[in-house]
Formats: sequence, C-alpha cells, structure tokens
Amino acid sequence: MQVFTYSEARQKLAMILDQAENSGKVLIRRKDGRIFALVPEKAVSSPLDVPSIKAKITTQEIVDIIREGRER
Repeated sequence: MQVFTYSEARQKLAMILDQAENSGKVLIRRKDGRIFALVPEKAVSSPLDVPSIKAKITTQEIVDIIREGRER
C-alpha cells in the first residue's frame, strides 16, 4: 500500500484512483499528519441481473410449463 501527500494526490489523481482500484487501498497524508484512506467502492449488482437469451417459445408455453411444474 502506497502513501501519497495531499499535493501528489491532487497532481496525480487519475493515477492514484487506478492504483487504489488495483491494490484495494491508497493512503493520502495531509501536512498536519492526518492520513485518509482512498478505497474503491464495490460494484453492486443484483443476482437477478442476468443476460437474456433468444428462445423460440411463446408466452403461453412458458405459462404451461410453470403450471405443470407447480402441479407436481
């Protein structure tokens, strides 16, 4: 994990953001000695977010299949 000064962070922000994404965390130190962590956010996605498929099946056939499965 690398530590940057506030001035370096201002000058090289794009590079520091890339480094935080790759390493998971970058520290930035201010003149007064306080240190802040720059951590990338994790992408939030739904488990139901799946790609669609092309199927040659009608809506009625899908409904019939579901009903048949529920009757078992």
